[in-house]
Amino acid sequence: MPNPPVFQGVVFSSESAAETQQLARFLGEGCTGGETFLLVGTLGAGKTCFTQGLAWGLGVDEYTHSPTFVLVTEYHGRLTLYHIDLYRIESVPEAIELGLEEYLASGGVTAIEWADKALDSLGGAGMVVEILSQGDDRRTITLRPVDTHHETLLARLQARRESRASQLEGSR
Repeated sequence: MPNPPVFQGVVFSSESAAETQQLARFLGEGCTGGETFLLVGTLGAGKTCFTQGLAWGLGVDEYTHSPTFVLVTEYHGRLTLYHIDLYRIESVPEAIELGLEEYLASGGVTAIEWADKALDSLGGAGMVVEILSQGDDRRTITLRPVDTHHETLLARLQARRESRASQLEGSR
């Protein structure tokens, strides 16, 4: 069996919750359906903050809350966002019992907080989003696509951010 492709990760720095949300919003705006974001980070790292921006990029009007106690929350915008939180999950079989495969195959966008608890059962597609706190509101966000669809999404994000930076430079 051939080895799966290895994709480059890209590291972004965020100085505030608003910057984290804007990065995720750009990603959400680029989604076409079928995307999965595998959010990894410690408690309070910014996983829900990232998901809020993602939701706004999908045209979701309501405020995105952490679904810790309900495990799955569904939001409707241009595409449906399935916000899943595996924090209280004890085992991979328990995660599978949530019906993760159905959400992943739905054609919507899935954001899974604490995805590291069930990475082996998530089908090998998506984008790993690792968020590390650097103190205060500063974060390091590493985006690692796991398949070509998400690699393309990341390339579009980078092009958009570079274009925006060039426009800002030109207006000075």
